[in-house]
Amino acid sequence: MIDISLQQDQFLEVIPTLVQPSLVEALKSRARAEMKAARPPTDLPQVQAMSVSQMLQARLASFDPESDDAEAENAFYVADLGEVYRQHLRWKALLPRIEPFFAMKCNPDPVVMRLLASLGAGFDCASKNEIQSVLDMGVDPSRIIYANPCKQNSFVKYAYKNKVRMMTFDNAEELYKIKRFHPEAQLVLRILTDDSKSLCKLGLKFGAPLDTTAGLLALAQELQLDVIGVSFHVGSGCFDANAFGEAVIRARRVFDQARDYGFDFKFLDVGGGFPSAHVTEGITFEKVAGILGSTVSSLFGPDVRVIAEPGRYFVGSAFTLATQVIARRTVSTDVLTAAAAAGELDQTPSHMYYINDGMYGSFNCIMFDHQICEPKVLLRDGVYAYESGYVNHDDHLGVASVWGPTCDSIDLISSKTVLPLMETGDWMYFENMGAYTITAASQFNGFRRSEIFYTTTEEEVLYHL
Repeated sequence: MIDISLQQDQFLEVIPTLVQPSLVEALKSRARAEMKAARPPTDLPQVQAMSVSQMLQARLASFDPESDDAEAENAFYVADLGEVYRQHLRWKALLPRIEPFFAMKCNPDPVVMRLLASLGAGFDCASKNEIQSVLDMGVDPSRIIYANPCKQNSFVKYAYKNKVRMMTFDNAEELYKIKRFHPEAQLVLRILTDDSKSLCKLGLKFGAPLDTTAGLLALAQELQLDVIGVSFHVGSGCFDANAFGEAVIRARRVFDQARDYGFDFKFLDVGGGFPSAHVTEGITFEKVAGILGSTVSSLFGPDVRVIAEPGRYFVGSAFTLATQVIARRTVSTDVLTAAAAAGELDQTPSHMYYINDGMYGSFNCIMFDHQICEPKVLLRDGVYAYESGYVNHDDHLGVASVWGPTCDSIDLISSKTVLPLMETGDWMYFENMGAYTITAASQFNGFRRSEIFYTTTEEEVLYHL
């Protein structure tokens, strides 16, 4: 008899092959109940089972315009964990051989991380605090890669103490450090790849050029360190699918080179740079998976373990941000007259809208992640307008600019966008706000970080939390 409590998540996947179809749902229900009972209690926030639209509308309806609560109408997120789950299924379908290790720097949200941990994902960590947050969830240290090639001494010692063995390096000094503080580490040599076609070129900071890898391998052999494989990163926000295939070819060269120094590599980390679900044209995940999967299969046998470090892929499209218009400023007539004389009136904002989240908060992604954030009408004059195409059929559209709430003029979210005339108290929303937003938000000028409310559009998620 199969012990459901021991098989856990894997049991749910094999049930249909073991029993009559009529018993499948009953056994799944029992398995889920035992899995949930076996998990330690958590203080995670409540997760609803509603659509994103329903969540947004319910939150807006909860606001009392007569309330004296100064924080009552702050900007907020709706996080759809169902979207994260669908991305997990998509990854398993298109890249079944490659194990995802979530790049938590992208969005270290505890509910998202709990879900991914339950789904069997690993974690890409870059600091002591990131490692600790993963270990605190009960994740086994073998599911962590310390993927920072240049580490603080005390962080290396922390990894040693907590049995986190996999870590990257790209220089000789790091090898001496690891020899001193973590001699049992399983080392992964991060190589330099062509990241010229990425938004964030990580090669400016990390990655060993191929003409230096022989020397590093020789030193690792001399220090009697265990180098198990190669890693690379094509850059965050990569827009050339072929970059993944070319990087895998470079990694194969270093695998072959390692034999000359007594190493038998069995580990490949293909890094991050995977597009989010909202990318449906150009470099899509399907295109990346087609090139990456086939190249890995052709160059590496089944005895080589392959992982990746997706971040925005999982969370980019899962978060929607709602912001209130807190002020409106009409552009002076002189400015508009001058624009008309220059034939630029249709390109000159007639109004400036100020909202209650900005560049120092969630919209830091504009500066640090090179994102373009498009405002859409959520609530106008009491009318709920989510996904209504408001901008496309309203008769009174105009060019406007959108600004954050701080006193800094750099706090500009959109210099030119098309919107209907909006009033103070109306709401805008921004989609695809899950990647590199919350994680770097500050409280500059005393403005709070936007709160997150959770829902799921996939029932299965509720059994994994």
